[in-house]
Amino acid sequence: MTNPKAFVRAHTQPLPVPSLPDLHLYQAAEVTSLWQMTEAELAQNGLAPPFWAFPWAGGQALSLWLRQHPETVAGKRVFDLACGSGLVGIVAAKLDAAQVTANDIDPFAAAAVALNAALNGVSIAYNGEDRLSGEPPAVDVILAGDICYERTMTEAMLTFLRKARAQGVAVYVGDPHRSYFPAEGLARLATFDIHTDTQIEDRAVKPASVWSLI
Repeated sequence: MTNPKAFVRAHTQPLPVPSLPDLHLYQAAEVTSLWQMTEAELAQNGLAPPFWAFPWAGGQALSLWLRQHPETVAGKRVFDLACGSGLVGIVAAKLDAAQVTANDIDPFAAAAVALNAALNGVSIAYNGEDRLSGEPPAVDVILAGDICYERTMTEAMLTFLRKARAQGVAVYVGDPHRSYFPAEGLARLATFDIHTDTQIEDRAVKPASVWSLI
């Protein structure tokens, strides 16, 4: 396999995050071609989309809310679950989190997170394990942006997050009103109109809410 960082650099470019334009991420100009190149590079068909190549609406909303409430992460140990590009973790690091760990199982996400963190002047740790069947991490806060795009995955994510909450971990989720998002057991904290890419969303401006697990 090509060096993952070289692959990310070759097929994306640093662009402003639509709703947080002072931040930049390596982003794909065309989702379908990148998806096909990713499958070819890994010699696998039927892979999930390259979530690391876009600032998804739920992650943008969660990031905006964190900026309004920096005390949520300042001085805390933070875990960015299913981090994709690492946007939420990067924001937490910029808000003086004591420790940030980004977690994703996509083999290219580690490279994207490292490049994006450097691009934004922060350093965050990375964990590439599938954590959903194990114990929650020893952290103070778990952040999850846009995790409810598929039914089975949503159920697994929320089971894991509820377990963490029962152990005293604060849990915050950003979601653009996906079909599988369950409002029960969560409290809505805010809603934002998020600028998005119509290649990956159904409209250019999409409402997204931030929730805390009760």
